Amino acid sequence: MKHAQVTVLGAHSAFPAKNSYPTAQALQMKGHLFLIDCGEGTQRQLRKARIRFSSINRIFISHLHGDHFFGLIGLISTYQLMGREAPLSIYSPRGLKKIIELQLVYACYSSSYPIEFIELNSLTSEKIWEDDTISVQTIPLKHRIYTNGFLFKEKPNPRRLNVREIKKYPEITYKQYVALKNGEDLLSNNQKIENTHLTLDPPEPLSYAFCSDTSYHRGIVEEIQGVNLLYHESTYLDSEAERAAITGHSTAKQAAMIAKEAQVKKLLLGHYSQRFPDIKKFEREAQKIFRKSEAVKTLRRYLIE
Repeated sequence: MKHAQVTVLGAHSAFPAKNSYPTAQALQMKGHLFLIDCGEGTQRQLRKARIRFSSINRIFISHLHGDHFFGLIGLISTYQLMGREAPLSIYSPRGLKKIIELQLVYACYSSSYPIEFIELNSLTSEKIWEDDTISVQTIPLKHRIYTNGFLFKEKPNPRRLNVREIKKYPEITYKQYVALKNGEDLLSNNQKIENTHLTLDPPEPLSYAFCSDTSYHRGIVEEIQGVNLLYHESTYLDSEAERAAITGHSTAKQAAMIAKEAQVKKLLLGHYSQRFPDIKKFEREAQKIFRKSEAVKTLRRYLIE
Protein backbone atom coordinates (compact mmCIF):
# COMPACT_ATOMS: atom_id res chain seq x y z
CA MET A 1 0.00 0.00 0.00
CA LYS A 2 2.64 2.49 -1.05
CA HIS A 3 0.17 4.76 -2.84
CA ALA A 4 -3.00 6.35 -1.51
CA GLN A 5 -5.78 4.90 -3.63
CA VAL A 6 -9.45 3.99 -3.61
CA THR A 7 -10.84 0.79 -5.10
CA VAL A 8 -14.44 1.05 -6.24
CA LEU A 9 -16.20 -2.19 -5.28
CA GLY A 10 -19.67 -1.05 -6.28
CA ALA A 11 -20.92 2.06 -8.07
CA HIS A 12 -24.63 1.63 -8.82
CA SER A 13 -27.83 2.62 -7.06
CA ALA A 14 -30.23 0.30 -5.28
CA PHE A 15 -31.94 -1.60 -8.10
CA PRO A 16 -30.16 -4.96 -8.59
CA ALA A 17 -28.81 -5.94 -11.99
CA LYS A 18 -26.61 -8.69 -13.39
CA ASN A 19 -23.38 -6.73 -13.74
CA SER A 20 -23.74 -3.97 -11.16
CA TYR A 21 -23.06 -3.71 -7.44
CA PRO A 22 -24.27 -1.17 -4.88
CA THR A 23 -21.97 1.28 -3.14
CA ALA A 24 -18.78 0.12 -1.46
CA GLN A 25 -15.21 1.39 -1.60
CA ALA A 26 -11.88 0.31 -0.11
CA LEU A 27 -9.58 3.22 0.73
CA GLN A 28 -5.85 2.66 1.24
CA MET A 29 -4.05 5.56 2.88
CA LYS A 30 -0.98 5.81 5.10
CA GLY A 31 -0.92 2.08 5.76
CA HIS A 32 -4.62 1.93 6.67
CA LEU A 33 -7.34 0.03 4.85
CA PHE A 34 -10.77 1.59 5.35
CA LEU A 35 -14.11 0.30 4.04
CA ILE A 36 -16.58 3.00 3.02
CA ASP A 37 -20.17 1.74 2.76
CA CYS A 38 -20.91 -1.95 2.43
CA GLY A 39 -23.65 -2.73 -0.07
CA GLU A 40 -24.79 -6.25 -0.84
CA GLY A 41 -22.02 -8.32 -2.44
CA THR A 42 -19.15 -6.33 -0.95
CA GLN A 43 -17.34 -9.47 0.24
CA ARG A 44 -17.35 -10.95 -3.27
CA GLN A 45 -16.03 -7.71 -4.69
CA LEU A 46 -13.27 -7.56 -2.10
CA ARG A 47 -12.25 -11.07 -3.15
CA LYS A 48 -12.29 -10.14 -6.83
CA ALA A 49 -10.18 -7.08 -6.11
CA ARG A 50 -7.74 -9.26 -4.15
CA ILE A 51 -8.05 -7.05 -1.11
CA ARG A 52 -7.30 -8.73 2.18
CA PHE A 53 -10.41 -7.68 4.03
CA SER A 54 -9.16 -9.11 7.31
CA SER A 55 -6.98 -5.96 7.36
CA ILE A 56 -10.06 -3.73 7.58
CA ASN A 57 -10.41 -2.39 11.11
CA ARG A 58 -12.65 0.64 10.47
CA ILE A 59 -15.85 0.79 8.44
CA PHE A 60 -17.69 4.01 7.59
CA ILE A 61 -21.39 3.80 6.68
CA SER A 62 -22.94 6.90 5.11
CA HIS A 63 -26.62 6.19 5.77
CA LEU A 64 -29.11 3.43 6.46
CA HIS A 65 -30.54 2.78 3.01
CA GLY A 66 -29.98 -0.89 2.25
CA ASP A 67 -27.80 -0.45 -0.80
CA HIS A 68 -25.19 1.10 1.48
CA PHE A 69 -25.09 -1.41 4.35
CA PHE A 70 -26.89 -4.67 3.51
CA GLY A 71 -23.53 -6.39 3.00
CA LEU A 72 -22.33 -5.56 6.50
CA ILE A 73 -23.92 -8.42 8.45
CA GLY A 74 -22.38 -10.90 6.02
CA LEU A 75 -18.93 -9.40 6.47
CA ILE A 76 -19.28 -9.38 10.26
CA SER A 77 -20.36 -13.03 10.18
CA THR A 78 -17.45 -14.00 7.93
CA TYR A 79 -15.03 -12.39 10.38
CA GLN A 80 -16.58 -14.60 13.05
CA LEU A 81 -16.07 -17.73 10.94
CA MET A 82 -12.45 -16.70 10.33
CA GLY A 83 -11.85 -16.52 14.07
CA ARG A 84 -11.11 -12.83 14.01
CA GLU A 85 -9.84 -11.39 17.29
CA ALA A 86 -8.92 -7.81 16.30
CA PRO A 87 -11.45 -5.13 17.24
CA LEU A 88 -13.70 -3.70 14.52
CA SER A 89 -14.95 -0.10 14.65
CA ILE A 90 -18.06 0.90 12.68
CA TYR A 91 -18.98 4.57 12.20
CA SER A 92 -22.58 5.04 11.13
CA PRO A 93 -25.84 6.89 11.74
CA ARG A 94 -27.69 6.01 14.92
CA GLY A 95 -29.70 2.80 14.60
CA LEU A 96 -27.20 0.51 12.89
CA LYS A 97 -25.99 -0.97 16.16
CA LYS A 98 -29.50 -2.14 17.02
CA ILE A 99 -30.02 -3.61 13.53
CA ILE A 100 -26.77 -5.59 13.57
CA GLU A 101 -27.15 -6.78 17.15
CA LEU A 102 -30.67 -8.12 16.40
CA GLN A 103 -29.37 -9.95 13.35
CA LEU A 104 -26.58 -11.53 15.38
CA VAL A 105 -28.95 -12.55 18.21
CA TYR A 106 -31.48 -14.24 15.93
CA ALA A 107 -28.71 -15.96 13.96
CA CYS A 108 -27.32 -17.26 17.28
CA TYR A 109 -23.91 -15.68 16.67
CA SER A 110 -21.61 -14.91 19.56
CA SER A 111 -18.87 -12.61 18.33
CA SER A 112 -15.30 -13.76 18.83
CA TYR A 113 -14.06 -10.19 18.52
CA PRO A 114 -15.15 -6.81 19.93
CA ILE A 115 -17.31 -4.60 17.70
CA GLU A 116 -17.46 -0.92 18.56
CA PHE A 117 -20.30 1.12 17.06
CA ILE A 118 -19.70 4.86 16.90
CA GLU A 119 -23.16 6.15 16.06
CA LEU A 120 -23.40 9.61 14.52
CA ASN A 121 -26.18 12.17 14.74
CA SER A 122 -24.53 15.58 14.38
CA LEU A 123 -25.92 17.91 11.72
CA THR A 124 -22.58 19.70 11.48
CA SER A 125 -19.19 18.38 10.43
CA GLU A 126 -17.26 16.65 13.21
CA LYS A 127 -13.97 14.80 13.52
CA ILE A 128 -14.77 11.17 14.27
CA TRP A 129 -11.34 9.53 14.25
CA GLU A 130 -7.64 10.34 13.95
CA ASP A 131 -4.19 8.98 14.60
CA ASP A 132 -0.71 10.39 14.01
CA THR A 133 -1.09 10.25 10.23
CA ILE A 134 -4.76 10.69 9.25
CA SER A 135 -7.93 12.41 10.41
CA VAL A 136 -11.50 11.57 9.38
CA GLN A 137 -14.43 13.95 9.61
CA THR A 138 -18.04 13.85 8.50
CA ILE A 139 -19.52 15.80 5.61
CA PRO A 140 -23.24 16.35 6.37
CA LEU A 141 -25.28 15.73 3.21
CA LYS A 142 -28.89 16.33 2.14
CA HIS A 143 -30.75 13.12 1.45
CA ARG A 144 -34.13 11.66 2.38
CA ILE A 145 -32.70 10.35 5.66
CA TYR A 146 -29.76 11.36 7.86
CA THR A 147 -26.63 10.96 5.73
CA ASN A 148 -22.93 11.77 5.98
CA GLY A 149 -20.07 11.82 3.57
CA PHE A 150 -16.54 11.38 4.89
CA LEU A 151 -13.36 13.42 4.46
CA PHE A 152 -10.05 11.59 4.89
CA LYS A 153 -7.05 13.89 5.31
CA GLU A 154 -3.41 13.04 5.73
CA LYS A 155 -1.59 15.02 8.38
CA PRO A 156 1.50 17.03 7.36
CA ASN A 157 4.40 14.82 6.35
CA PRO A 158 7.85 15.17 7.97
CA ARG A 159 10.55 16.93 5.98
CA ARG A 160 12.84 14.77 3.84
CA LEU A 161 16.55 14.56 4.57
CA ASN A 162 18.85 16.07 1.96
CA VAL A 163 21.47 13.31 2.16
CA ARG A 164 23.87 15.05 -0.21
CA GLU A 165 24.09 18.10 2.03
CA ILE A 166 24.07 16.17 5.31
CA LYS A 167 27.19 14.25 4.23
CA LYS A 168 29.08 17.54 4.28
CA TYR A 169 28.60 17.64 8.07
CA PRO A 170 29.98 14.38 9.51
CA GLU A 171 29.36 15.69 13.02
CA ILE A 172 25.60 15.38 12.56
CA THR A 173 24.43 12.27 14.41
CA TYR A 174 21.70 9.83 13.54
CA LYS A 175 19.66 11.03 16.53
CA GLN A 176 19.57 14.53 15.08
CA TYR A 177 17.81 13.28 11.96
CA VAL A 178 14.50 13.28 13.83
CA ALA A 179 14.92 16.93 14.75
CA LEU A 180 15.68 17.76 11.12
CA LYS A 181 12.58 15.93 9.92
CA ASN A 182 10.54 17.94 12.41
CA GLY A 183 11.80 21.16 10.85
CA GLU A 184 14.31 22.17 13.51
CA ASP A 185 17.55 24.03 12.76
CA LEU A 186 20.84 22.53 13.98
CA LEU A 187 23.84 23.95 15.80
CA SER A 188 27.18 22.67 14.49
CA ASN A 189 30.55 24.02 15.69
CA ASN A 190 28.67 26.92 17.27
CA GLN A 191 27.16 27.80 13.92
CA LYS A 192 23.47 27.61 13.10
CA ILE A 193 22.57 25.50 10.08
CA GLU A 194 19.18 26.33 8.60
CA ASN A 195 16.86 23.37 8.36
CA THR A 196 16.04 24.16 4.74
CA HIS A 197 19.72 23.68 3.90
CA LEU A 198 19.68 20.09 5.16
CA THR A 199 16.18 18.97 4.22
CA LEU A 200 13.77 18.99 1.32
CA ASP A 201 10.09 19.90 1.28
CA PRO A 202 7.88 16.91 2.09
CA PRO A 203 5.12 15.70 -0.23
CA GLU A 204 1.87 17.60 0.24
CA PRO A 205 -0.69 15.80 2.43
CA LEU A 206 -3.38 14.03 0.41
CA SER A 207 -7.12 14.11 0.91
CA TYR A 208 -10.14 12.12 -0.25
CA ALA A 209 -13.77 13.17 0.05
CA PHE A 210 -16.58 10.62 -0.28
CA CYS A 211 -19.98 12.20 -0.87
CA SER A 212 -22.64 9.55 -0.86
CA ASP A 213 -26.34 10.02 -1.66
CA THR A 214 -27.22 13.70 -1.62
CA SER A 215 -29.18 16.30 -3.48
CA TYR A 216 -27.28 19.26 -4.88
CA HIS A 217 -25.83 20.87 -1.75
CA ARG A 218 -23.46 23.84 -2.01
CA GLY A 219 -23.00 23.70 1.75
CA ILE A 220 -20.29 21.06 1.36
CA VAL A 221 -18.06 23.20 -0.87
CA GLU A 222 -16.09 24.78 1.95
CA GLU A 223 -15.48 21.45 3.68
CA ILE A 224 -14.10 19.73 0.58
CA GLN A 225 -12.20 22.74 -0.77
CA GLY A 226 -9.13 21.69 -2.74
CA VAL A 227 -9.26 17.96 -2.00
CA ASN A 228 -7.11 15.76 -4.20
CA LEU A 229 -9.94 13.41 -5.11
CA LEU A 230 -13.70 13.82 -4.73
CA TYR A 231 -16.24 11.04 -5.18
CA HIS A 232 -19.69 12.55 -5.63
CA GLU A 233 -22.83 10.65 -6.43
CA SER A 234 -24.42 11.27 -9.84
CA THR A 235 -27.50 9.08 -9.88
CA TYR A 236 -29.09 10.90 -12.79
CA LEU A 237 -28.31 12.91 -15.89
CA ASP A 238 -29.47 16.49 -16.22
CA SER A 239 -32.51 15.33 -18.18
CA GLU A 240 -33.79 13.84 -14.90
CA ALA A 241 -32.91 16.81 -12.67
CA GLU A 242 -36.47 17.06 -11.35
CA ARG A 243 -36.50 13.40 -10.33
CA ALA A 244 -33.08 13.87 -8.70
CA ALA A 245 -34.43 16.69 -6.54
CA ILE A 246 -37.50 14.67 -5.52
CA THR A 247 -35.47 11.59 -4.54
CA GLY A 248 -32.64 13.47 -2.84
CA HIS A 249 -29.98 12.72 -5.44
CA SER A 250 -27.68 14.65 -7.77
CA THR A 251 -27.02 14.78 -11.49
CA ALA A 252 -23.62 14.49 -13.11
CA LYS A 253 -23.86 18.18 -13.99
CA GLN A 254 -24.53 19.13 -10.37
CA ALA A 255 -21.63 16.99 -9.13
CA ALA A 256 -19.36 18.78 -11.59
CA MET A 257 -20.62 22.16 -10.39
CA ILE A 258 -19.67 21.20 -6.81
CA ALA A 259 -16.24 19.99 -7.95
CA LYS A 260 -15.56 23.18 -9.89
CA GLU A 261 -16.60 25.49 -7.07
CA ALA A 262 -14.59 23.48 -4.52
CA GLN A 263 -11.55 23.54 -6.83
CA VAL A 264 -10.85 19.84 -6.31
CA LYS A 265 -8.09 18.15 -8.27
CA LYS A 266 -10.28 15.39 -9.74
CA LEU A 267 -13.91 14.25 -9.62
CA LEU A 268 -15.18 10.66 -9.63
CA LEU A 269 -18.82 10.00 -10.49
CA GLY A 270 -20.88 7.04 -9.33
CA HIS A 271 -24.14 5.64 -7.88
CA TYR A 272 -25.62 5.40 -11.36
CA SER A 273 -29.29 4.79 -11.94
CA GLN A 274 -30.08 1.71 -14.03
CA ARG A 275 -32.00 4.06 -16.32
CA PHE A 276 -28.67 4.94 -17.93
CA PRO A 277 -26.67 1.85 -18.97
CA ASP A 278 -24.05 3.97 -20.76
CA ILE A 279 -22.03 5.50 -17.93
CA LYS A 280 -19.96 7.52 -20.41
CA LYS A 281 -22.96 9.85 -20.64
CA PHE A 282 -22.36 10.84 -17.01
CA GLU A 283 -18.73 11.55 -17.77
CA ARG A 284 -19.44 13.64 -20.85
CA GLU A 285 -22.07 15.68 -19.05
CA ALA A 286 -19.75 16.44 -16.12
CA GLN A 287 -16.73 17.22 -18.30
CA LYS A 288 -18.57 20.10 -19.94
CA ILE A 289 -18.31 21.88 -16.58
CA PHE A 290 -15.34 20.23 -14.87
CA ARG A 291 -12.82 18.70 -17.25
CA LYS A 292 -11.16 16.31 -14.79
CA SER A 293 -14.29 14.22 -14.26
CA GLU A 294 -14.38 10.45 -14.61
CA ALA A 295 -17.21 7.93 -14.36
CA VAL A 296 -15.97 5.14 -12.12
CA LYS A 297 -15.96 1.48 -13.04
CA THR A 298 -16.25 -1.34 -10.55
CA LEU A 299 -13.02 -3.02 -9.43
CA ARG A 300 -11.01 -0.10 -10.80
CA ARG A 301 -8.37 1.52 -8.58
CA TYR A 302 -8.01 5.30 -8.58
CA LEU A 303 -4.88 6.98 -7.28
CA ILE A 304 -5.18 9.91 -4.92
CA GLU A 305 -2.52 12.38 -6.10
